[in-house]
Parts: sequence; C-alpha cells; structure tokens
Amino acid sequence: MITFPTAKINLGLNVVERRYDGYHNLETVFYPVPLYDALEIHAMEPGFPSASDCDVKVTGTSIEGDEQRNLVVRAYQLLKQEHPRMPRIHAHLHKAIPTQAGMGGGSSDGAAMMLMLNDYCNLQLSTDELIERAARLGADCPIFILNRPAYAEGIGERLQPIGLDLTGWHLTVVRPPIPVSTKEAFALVTPHRPKVNCRDIVGLPVEQWRDLLENDFEQSVFAQHPEIGQVKERLYEMGAVYSAMTGSGSAVFGLFRQPVELESSFPNTFTRTITL
Repeated sequence: MITFPTAKINLGLNVVERRYDGYHNLETVFYPVPLYDALEIHAMEPGFPSASDCDVKVTGTSIEGDEQRNLVVRAYQLLKQEHPRMPRIHAHLHKAIPTQAGMGGGSSDGAAMMLMLNDYCNLQLSTDELIERAARLGADCPIFILNRPAYAEGIGERLQPIGLDLTGWHLTVVRPPIPVSTKEAFALVTPHRPKVNCRDIVGLPVEQWRDLLENDFEQSVFAQHPEIGQVKERLYEMGAVYSAMTGSGSAVFGLFRQPVELESSFPNTFTRTITL
C-alpha cells in the first residue's frame, strides 16, 4: 500500500496564550498544498529478523535523528498499543517535503501512517478517533488526517473545516538553508490575541491579507535570521500578492497571480512554484 503525504502552509499564525502544560494555544488556518512525500508499507515476512515491529527506510531528502524515532514508527507504535494483533510492518518513506521548514512534512508522514494502518489493518477508527490519536504524535498531525483547509485552535488539534479555495493561484515556496528551532521560536514569542481572527481575514480577498494576516513567529525569527525576512521582502518585490513565513519557519511562501521563476533569485536554495 502506498500513499503520498502532503505539505501545508499556515495562513496566519497567532500564539494567543501559554497553557498550564507548557504548550501554547494557537489560532491559525491550515491550507494543504500539493507538495508530497511518498510512504509505502507492507507486512514483514514471517520470521524476518528485525529488532522492531515496524522498521522504516528513509530516502530522498536527508533527515536528522534516529530513523526508528521517526513519526511513521511512532504512529505505528501508538496504534499497536491499542491493537496488539497488528502485523509487523516494513515502511519506506521517500522525503521530498523540505525538513525544518514549517510545512509539516514529518507530521504529515505520521498522520499518513495512521490512515494507512487504519485501512490496511481494518482498525475501523473514525476520523475523529484518528484526529485524537494524531494529536498525541504532534500538534500539526491532526490537520493531515482531515487534509482540507481548516481553522485550528488549541495546539492545532481543534479543527473547523472552512470553505477557503485558492485554486488558480501560484504558490511559491522558498526554504533558506537555515534551521529554526521550534522550541526557541516559541520561547521568544509573547502570547497575545490579534485584533482580527485569521479565520475572518482569509474570508477577505487575498489582496487585503498583506496588512492584516500575521505570523507571530516572524518578528523573533527574522530578528535572529534576517536572511529569512529578506526572502519575504524579495517575494513582494517579485510581485507576490501575499507572502509570509509558514509555521515557525524557515520556509517562506508567496501567492502570485502569475507563475514566477525563483532559482535565479534564490540560488542554492530549495524553491518550488506550485499551481493550486
């Protein structure tokens, strides 16, 4: 069985309060975008010598850390605790979504694993049950269970589907080769509630977003890494109608009426132009 985990962008990202458990409550609009990893699974052969009930091979874009701590494996382990008769699994994950970019690639992989196992193993979990379990993996995982535009609160797990449609827009993504620590990004943000909720702003024409739709992480991240802020400025110079950093970075996206050529402006940098 094979599937193609998608990426996402944040349209507005407001950190509204610190929680008692150390996490933060957010307000954001998630928008899935057609930039994909690939994830394939099949049952291990009987007697296959593996130290884990789920092993994963990762190809494509390199990722840091122990592969067996990947969210794909952790998703399997979480469901295995509830369904101990699940078969042992081989997984092959091919990475194309840029890492440490704020585009949810790892979270999408974990959510995709849950969806696949639900079908492959006939677990009969509902969408709401999968969303609840995905939230245990990470704050960005639930949106990839729903996999449609949605307004989110809480840590990102309280989702309300919305009718936003950006079909026909040209999305550019630029991921500078600069890692941004999510933990550090949160530590430098002062929680506050925006004057206008991002859910209401995205209901306005895109041309009105520039002065209204904010990512609270930009102020501190751009101060520490001005090169990321310069990407946003350059996209506006190139004609973007709206541009912002997604998540806690470091990817910056722009929405254009017409496709644009990025490589000459951002050499030696991950870039994509995608028609939505």
